[in-house]
Order: sequence, then structure tokens, then C-alpha cells
Amino acid sequence: MAKQDPSVRGIALLMVLAIIVMSSAMIAVIVFFVMRGTEYTGLQKRYSTSKEASFGAIDVLTKEIIPLAISGQSLSSVLTTFNVITTAKIERGYADEATANSCFSDKLTKVTGLWGGACDNKIEPKTNPDLKFTLSGTGAQPYDVYVKIIDTSAGNTNISGVVLEGMGTAESAGGVITTQHFPYLYTIEVQGEKQQNPSERANLEVLYAY
Repeated sequence: MAKQDPSVRGIALLMVLAIIVMSSAMIAVIVFFVMRGTEYTGLQKRYSTSKEASFGAIDVLTKEIIPLAISGQSLSSVLTTFNVITTAKIERGYADEATANSCFSDKLTKVTGLWGGACDNKIEPKTNPDLKFTLSGTGAQPYDVYVKIIDTSAGNTNISGVVLEGMGTAESAGGVITTQHFPYLYTIEVQGEKQQNPSERANLEVLYAY
């Protein structure tokens, strides 16, 4: 029987080793991407929950709290009413009740430059927020949502209740297109976060025309 050339055996061994290394590298890459995908999915899920909590707070603020407060009720009175009829907890951000009431009123009815000196308009919503919502989450893990109005601009009408009549701004074959009237335009910063893990959070900026 002819003997196998040692060089051939060496080449075969190198090829086997190369195949093993390449296979191991491919498996490592696949495992890496699977793990990262799982991580990103978890992060997205946690972000989505914080974002939904923030949307819920914005909904209550714009549909319930602002209309009552802008009509003349103090913030303290509005919050007392809401904390009786809802399981969510809503608190004022300022420790001093008088400051909280006056600043919220100023932010709703005055342009930013006319707010009181104690009213905070910094972008960070967790620092001196106007309102703090505590909303229940899954597994008895609540979410805190901090809300702060940082800018108020005057709109094109007022809140007197008088219907503004007149010609529209444009006409077409379909009729007259009338101007919508907004007394105020608010820029609102919102941060929703898991109470037991603040790193799970979502930050939103809302432009709301009342």
C-alpha cells in the first residue's frame, strides 16, 4: 500500500481547522444578533409602556384639567376633584400650594414673558413639574409621568365665549373656509418613567392649541 504524503495530511488538517473556525465564527455572529434582537425588543416594549403612560397623562391634562383650570378653578380644586373620582394619583409639582396655583394659572392664561418669577420653564420636565401623575402598571408596578408647560403663546382669539363671525380666509367652489380660533398655544414637556426603574422612560414634547 502506498503511503500518504505527509504534506497532504497537513493540508487536510489545516482545511478542517479552517472550517471549524469559520463555523464557530458564524455561530457566534448568529448568537450575537439573536441576543441583540431580544435586547432591542425588550427595550422597545419597555419604552412603549412608558410612552403609553405619557399619552394617558397628556390626554387627562388636555381634555380634563386645562378646560377646568382655564375657566377659573384653581389647580388645587381641580386635583381634589380628580383624585376623588379616579384611581390615578395626580399631584402638583411645586411644594407650595399658592405657587403651584398661581404658576399654573399664569401658564394657562399668560404668554411666557408674563409668568410669575417662581414659575419654571426649563425643558427638564422632572424639575419643578406642573403636575405629577402616578398611573398603575402591569404587575402592580406604577409609572410616574411628569408634565410641565414650558412656553405659552397667544393665539388668534380669546376665551370670552363670543363667537367670532366674519368672512373666511379662502373661498372655493365648495364654499367658504373659515379660520379656526385658538386662544393659546402651549409647549408641554412630558417624561414618563417606571417608578421602580427610572431608566425605563419616554420623553415627549407636545404642542397643544387650546
